[in-house]
Amino acid sequence: MDGMALRGVAAAPRPGGLARRQARFGLLLAMPAMAAFGTVILYPFLDSLRRAFYEDTLMTVEPTFVGFANFAQLWDDGTIVGTWLVTVVFVVLTTAATFALGLAWAIILNERFPARTLVRAASLLPWVLPSTVVAFLWAWLLNGQYGVLNAVLLTLGILDEPVAWLATSSGAMAGIVLAKTWLSIPLFAAFLLAGLQGLPKEQVEAARIDGAHNWQVFRHVAWPHLRPTVAVLLVLGALGNLQQFDVIYAMTGGGPVRATTVMSVEVQRQAFQAWNLGLAAAVGVIWFLTIAGPAYFRLRGIMREAA
Repeated sequence: MDGMALRGVAAAPRPGGLARRQARFGLLLAMPAMAAFGTVILYPFLDSLRRAFYEDTLMTVEPTFVGFANFAQLWDDGTIVGTWLVTVVFVVLTTAATFALGLAWAIILNERFPARTLVRAASLLPWVLPSTVVAFLWAWLLNGQYGVLNAVLLTLGILDEPVAWLATSSGAMAGIVLAKTWLSIPLFAAFLLAGLQGLPKEQVEAARIDGAHNWQVFRHVAWPHLRPTVAVLLVLGALGNLQQFDVIYAMTGGGPVRATTVMSVEVQRQAFQAWNLGLAAAVGVIWFLTIAGPAYFRLRGIMREAA
């Protein structure tokens, strides 16, 4: 009996052995994703970071280390300052407009009316369309010669002659903001609608009994409940707009006169039009730091909330 007990003790797994095996198994499952991340994202990022400190053009036989010369050139000719300001204006306008219209649409969809389910489903149409298709659609609407907007305004007598909306700096910026806002409203509205659907009905009914009108119910009951969702949406929306390329490039190509040249368009222009990979990488580094700023503060806030 004692021998059997000793053999049972010897065969028993060591403490922590199961946890280590599970950790190794989890690491094994994660290795394909880690390999894909390293190949598709990490390596190109590190290579771009290295290339930002080299002179590397179509005419360069071998890349030459130049330190911060690429960044100095961008600063001296004013390219990066103007591009950064255009990017900030686009991101602020688009994010603010998308949030305001998305919230208004979510409130409407939260009400009861005939065919509400059909309207909710149709509201997702802009989101599922390819962004390039959306860009061409809005470019057609705003076209100065055969655009629908000019046709409507001329018919109503508001305009005396067609306006080339995308040929002016302010018109081009307004056009890409409208297109990107229309494309992003369904996503914002879906998240905000989910938040409104989760409102505690008891609190809403109690506020109604106390005589609160719609604005008071929204301000004192709905808004505190939506605040975490709004914070996440604003950060995600800003990050997405900072990375926007296809809508802007398809509608205006960054013009007129660089009026809509954001960071992404500038990287494309330096890399594939000027064939200056060093300057393109330098713009990409500044672009990354611009994106990393709000992402860092948002993640820091999440960590504090979790703690």
